Amino acid sequence: MTNLAPTPLSDRLRSLVDTVQHNERTLRRFQNVELRLIGAQDFASFLDTLFNVLPQEFALTGVTLWLDERAPMLLELLEPAALRSLDQPPGLKTSREAGAAASRLCDDGLPWLGRPRDWEENARHSFFGDVELPASAILLPLVAGNLSSGYLCLGSDDATRFVPGMATDILERFASIVAASLDNVAHRERLRQLGMTDSLTGLANRRYFDERLREECMRAVRYAAPVACLFIDIDSFKRINDTYGHQTGDRALAAVAACVRKQVRLGDTVARYGGEEFTALLQGDRGDALTVAERVRRAVEKLQLLDDRGERIVLTVSIGVAARTVAVPPAEALAFGRTMMEEADRAMYRAKHNGRNRIEALAPA
Repeated sequence: MTNLAPTPLSDRLRSLVDTVQHNERTLRRFQNVELRLIGAQDFASFLDTLFNVLPQEFALTGVTLWLDERAPMLLELLEPAALRSLDQPPGLKTSREAGAAASRLCDDGLPWLGRPRDWEENARHSFFGDVELPASAILLPLVAGNLSSGYLCLGSDDATRFVPGMATDILERFASIVAASLDNVAHRERLRQLGMTDSLTGLANRRYFDERLREECMRAVRYAAPVACLFIDIDSFKRINDTYGHQTGDRALAAVAACVRKQVRLGDTVARYGGEEFTALLQGDRGDALTVAERVRRAVEKLQLLDDRGERIVLTVSIGVAARTVAVPPAEALAFGRTMMEEADRAMYRAKHNGRNRIEALAPA
């Protein structure tokens, strides 16, 4: 029996089937990535999916994500201390220059496709840094509802992969999933923070401080680094409540909390430990801690808290200081940290006993 050559129609059908199967495989891969994004329990998992899983699934040379730190839902995710704890990926950008470059390219709200090497030099550097530029890329706006949170850039070493005029429906849908997942992660992080944040002052609460004490003492053990603690108590706080009322007392607490927060460094931890007591965990030795304590004492003394008649209410604090270089086995680090806290607490009570509005530091036991 003679074999017949395939007809042009059968060739077209085979090509059509191949295209359909390829699109189905692509959709399945997108769905797998989308499910990971939607199910991300925290910001670290979200970023891992974008920067590690997504490039592997689609053979991308790089992923760049610019997020707008001014967006209300991203304020806490993009705080410097939060990013440091994540070991910020190189592809995560927050600079205004990178955002301006992306917005100019997508000024109509539509994706941009083409060669990043055609961008202006400042735009290229602010968005990609010093990494090698992809041969082609697509820049996708991230919009959830009517709120824009940033831009996602996917790069390829194939110059023909992302070119102007190509269909972008699937990628635009993916971008909407990324934006919605980011919003979801931000809300989850917010709920987690609420469990570790004092609602009145906005500072960390005791639960969070105790966890940070453990982490900081472990770090101090590992690097033989000094660590210090301040115990801060508002003087005569009961008198303020009794004289001016609890609402004024709450304003006093909030004012002192904000004041303490401003006097410590960005990486230090400040918490409302209970009632009118605050604690600060500092990276530094005794001298550093005494300097910070004096800054706090002076700043609180100058606070302008007014009563209902517009008259100034004098606020002062008594501060206890303890500092150590943690030289114990890791298993004993937390107990050592608690001992340091107890020393700072006793020093604070000595400051109360010796006249208030002062600083005391006990010699280590």
